[in-house]
Amino acid sequence: MFHCPQLPSWCWVFYLLLFNMIRVSCLIDGFNLYHSLHFPKYYHKYKWLDLASFTKKFIGSKDSITGIYYFTALATWNPNKVRKHKLFIRAQELNGVEVIYGEFRRRDKKCRICNKQYETFEEKQTDVNIAVKLMELSIKDGYDKAIIFSGDSDLVPVISSIRNLFSSKRIGIVIPIGGCAEILKQSADFYMKVKEKHLRTSLLPDTVKIDSGLTISCPPEWK
Repeated sequence: MFHCPQLPSWCWVFYLLLFNMIRVSCLIDGFNLYHSLHFPKYYHKYKWLDLASFTKKFIGSKDSITGIYYFTALATWNPNKVRKHKLFIRAQELNGVEVIYGEFRRRDKKCRICNKQYETFEEKQTDVNIAVKLMELSIKDGYDKAIIFSGDSDLVPVISSIRNLFSSKRIGIVIPIGGCAEILKQSADFYMKVKEKHLRTSLLPDTVKIDSGLTISCPPEWK
C-alpha cells in the first residue's frame, strides 16, 4: 500500500536521487474510472478498488510513487450513492490518497426522441482540477513522470502545454478498461491500458479498519 514518508521535501528528493529513483505522481479521473466499471455490470465487483495498489501496477522497478490524487464529485441528490462513495473515499485516504473534489450541476436537456425536456446532473471541474494540479506539480518540480488515469480528451491541451514547457518531464496515460482514447494517447509520451488482471489483483479487503477502531465494509452491491 502507498504511504508517503513524513520527511522534509529536500530529504525525500535526496533519497530518490541517491538510489536513482524516478518520482511518479498519479492523477486519477474518478468519474472516468467509475463509469468504466459501471458498464457492463460484470465489472461492478471491481469498484471496491485499492487505488494505491492499483497505481503500482503501472510503474517501473525504478519508479517511486510520491503522490496519488483522486479527482471526484459527490452525487448529492442520491444519499445511497453518497454513502457508498464516502466509504470508498475513506478507504483510499487511509492509504495516503489525496482526494480533490469537483461537483455535479443541474442541467436541462431535451429528449432527442420525444423532444420533452428533463433535468439531469453533469459532473463538472474534474478535468480542470486535474489540469490545475498537474501544472502545479510541474511548476513545483513535484515529479519526474506523471501518470494520468483517464480517457478524457479534454486533458490534451494541458498535456501538450506541459510537454512544451517542461521538456524533462514525461506524461503518461492509463486508459480505463474498455476505453480507446486515441487522441489522448497521441498527446502523451506513453500510454497503457487497464486490463482485468490489474483490477482483480488491486481490491481492498472486504472490511477495512479505520483509526478509531471502527471498520468500513465494501457495499454489498459491489461484491
